[in-house]
Amino acid sequence: MRVKTDARRNAILAAATDIFREVGYARASMAMISARLGGSKGTLYGYFKSKEELFGAAMMEVMEGQAADAVRLLDASEPDIALVLRRFGMAYLALLTSADAVAIMRTAIAEGANSKLGKSLYDAGCGGTWAEVKTYLTQLQTSGAIRGADNRFVAAHLKGLLEAGIIEPPLYGAEPWFDTEQSVAFAVDAFLRAYAI
Repeated sequence: MRVKTDARRNAILAAATDIFREVGYARASMAMISARLGGSKGTLYGYFKSKEELFGAAMMEVMEGQAADAVRLLDASEPDIALVLRRFGMAYLALLTSADAVAIMRTAIAEGANSKLGKSLYDAGCGGTWAEVKTYLTQLQTSGAIRGADNRFVAAHLKGLLEAGIIEPPLYGAEPWFDTEQSVAFAVDAFLRAYAI
């Protein structure tokens, strides 16, 4: 019996990521990935139960570091809330407009009705990031920096303002409506006009 190793798992994820980037989720196959890896399909299935599970793991591996970097920018001890939100907004939108993120979102949308993949990708990615944002907003509410309200709505408003005209167009292969920096500045200004005390 072969022993599973982190090195082999990482090699599988790297090969799978390359294949998914090259041909997309729908056209990728476990056979293509095993050929790239130089192993057998059995090896892949020893680590991942399905192509769906492998895709989710590969894409989350790519995105986790960037998402963590963006969330770390939410520093409640920084008195300049606008600065914090602009920094976060720029990092967040850079992440979501990357080729990998666009591919993940397209796949999650396409597969969402037919499997658990879409929900899993959302929960692990966007859902986790915005849970951290809600925590930051709660800290601001507690300190009296922003109005106390249901932080789910407050976070949803910030998310909507940041993503408006930037996230949806690339999903269709179109250019974002706005320059990201200008869009983030406008979004943060609008958000603070609504919630800052």
